[in-house]
Amino acid sequence: MPRPPNPEVRSRLLSTGRQVVHERGFNGCGVQDITAAAGIPKGSFYNYFGSKEAFAAEILGEYWSSIETRHGPLLYDARIKPLERIARFFHAVSEDHAQHDFTLGCLIGNLSLELSNVSEESRLRLRSVLEQWEHSMASCIREAQVRNELASDGDADEIAAVLIEAWEGAVMRSKVERNRHACDRFESVTLPRLLS
Repeated sequence: MPRPPNPEVRSRLLSTGRQVVHERGFNGCGVQDITAAAGIPKGSFYNYFGSKEAFAAEILGEYWSSIETRHGPLLYDARIKPLERIARFFHAVSEDHAQHDFTLGCLIGNLSLELSNVSEESRLRLRSVLEQWEHSMASCIREAQVRNELASDGDADEIAAVLIEAWEGAVMRSKVERNRHACDRFESVTLPRLLS
């Protein structure tokens, strides 16, 4: 009789495996690399995930949840003006990238490039994560419009989407150059222009 799945093992696979995929890329690592890092037998992986692509979809959700847990509260802090909240959020995420010397990039952007054409499950999860992110940004933008801190004629959803697209481009370039210059430009040039 097969052993029932162990939630602790699944959690370890997700946290350790996410780190492996983030460091090496989805195509740069195999199930063996993920299970070895988690300290479990390779065959056990399939007790928890139907495929490596299903695993990728799960780690995307975990990655976004970790960002929301650490930095999401910045976007809802009513003591701070909404546009300042957005700036603080992006600065905090930039500092996350700085901790790794801008070598990892954003897992959302990385897996978008690697998987959106080969895994429908991952593509749909990526779309869902981006929509959640846009919703958070758009809420702040709408609040800024109501408070007359931002022109009310702009489409908050469109502005939020462009912010995220510009941010992902900046993170990609920072990863290529291995420095913070592109992220700093996003904060000092792109963000103020989009939110003026």
